[in-house]
Amino acid sequence: MATRKPTKPRWWPGPLKETQEQRRARALKIFQGLKKQYPDAHVPLNYSTPLQLMVATILSAQCTDKRVNEVTKPLFKKYRKAADWAAVDQETLEEEIRTAGFFRNKARAIRTTTAELVENYGGRVPDTLEELTALRGIGRKTANVILAHAYDKQGIIVDTHFIRISRRLALTNEIDPVKIEFATMRFLPERYWSDFSLLITWHGRFICPARKPTCGECPARTLCPAADSTGEVTWRVKTPPKPQRRRPA
Repeated sequence: MATRKPTKPRWWPGPLKETQEQRRARALKIFQGLKKQYPDAHVPLNYSTPLQLMVATILSAQCTDKRVNEVTKPLFKKYRKAADWAAVDQETLEEEIRTAGFFRNKARAIRTTTAELVENYGGRVPDTLEELTALRGIGRKTANVILAHAYDKQGIIVDTHFIRISRRLALTNEIDPVKIEFATMRFLPERYWSDFSLLITWHGRFICPARKPTCGECPARTLCPAADSTGEVTWRVKTPPKPQRRRPA
């Protein structure tokens, strides 16, 4: 049987019926507006080395940045090298990061990943997407965070804010984070990837939360097809079915 060749994904014109060039122009206007709105945007995680950023990012899953910073403050003084993290036993690390949530999985991911760093990279955190994502415990989001903020390279960081807001802005209709990342690459010039991701995250925190976004304060209001929809309008490929409530017998 002949193998099926991969097909290029169709361009989604969106509710504005845009071409790729039109969406690129709109995305750059959104970028400029967000840059003026958040001139001091920065990564809210405290770190001083790529290794510390990697650990903090692993801990940040389903956890607030404030809590992560509280957890890592004493740990970064105690564990300074990848070998230190790899050598700590599972139970000890679980207790030390318990308040960050999902502590068993996170402790396992930190220990496994740092052991690989020691074995394959002399304890150094690699600086390419391919090498980072080859590490167990490191996905594309964490890899792009490290590239963007530890090595000053370009990467699209697709977190929950990015998923929600890129869809509200009708920049994509995808739901899967990896598909959103690649869809964004199609219209956004590479030199803007890291900054755009950071600004979108800040926007999601302060003006465009999941519920009741304050559209009147949004610098991208005139560029957003979902403006004034109280956050209800998105553009979906699939609509997840609503759970059916069972009536008591």
